[in-house]
Amino acid sequence: MKNYVSASVLSADMLELKKEIKKLEISGIDMLHFDVMDGSFVDNITFGLPVLQQVRKATDMKLDVHLMINDPLRYASAFADYGADMISFHIESSSDTLATIRKIKEKGVKASVALKPATSAEEVFEFLPYLDMVLVMTVEPGFGGQDFLHGTLDKISVLRKKINELGLDTDIEVDGGINAETSVLVKRAGANVLVSGSYLFGAADMAAAADIIREDLPC
Repeated sequence: MKNYVSASVLSADMLELKKEIKKLEISGIDMLHFDVMDGSFVDNITFGLPVLQQVRKATDMKLDVHLMINDPLRYASAFADYGADMISFHIESSSDTLATIRKIKEKGVKASVALKPATSAEEVFEFLPYLDMVLVMTVEPGFGGQDFLHGTLDKISVLRKKINELGLDTDIEVDGGINAETSVLVKRAGANVLVSGSYLFGAADMAAAADIIREDLPC
């Protein structure tokens, strides 16, 4: 499958966000990863609908929205209306999983289910035929800049095997600690959408850094 890079806006200079978005565009980044945290489902609080609305006005990039909130079913339509192209929500949230997927799809937006590190791959198996993507958290959700959890690699492999068995073309996204080294590991396991924050925004050459984590593995 084709590999994509999604840049985590958590690592951007928020006072210069419009300039940071233009830098992503110039660097050929495929998507902008927009983390929404409510201070309840996770401890941190980030940003919500008004910021997404302004980001949507500033760019034509694909907006990859990750809802780390308790009740994604309640807010899915609004995030779709405010510009999301893809919405990931957590299977561990209080919302009914299938109903939330259907709500997202009704808005013409791609649907993805996210899994915390401790949640097994099998939890999402029954929903795979309805999903465009599965997001595997490779760190604990809530804060950027964490170290990659190597124990999540087996989960990625299990998911890719099941997706292939079902004859689906579902993407697997990974989020947390992705850099030049860990990108090789997750791609080898079966991931093809790589979220990266500090590695990309801290690079002297963002385009080159993105190419490194995007490149296909040698046969």
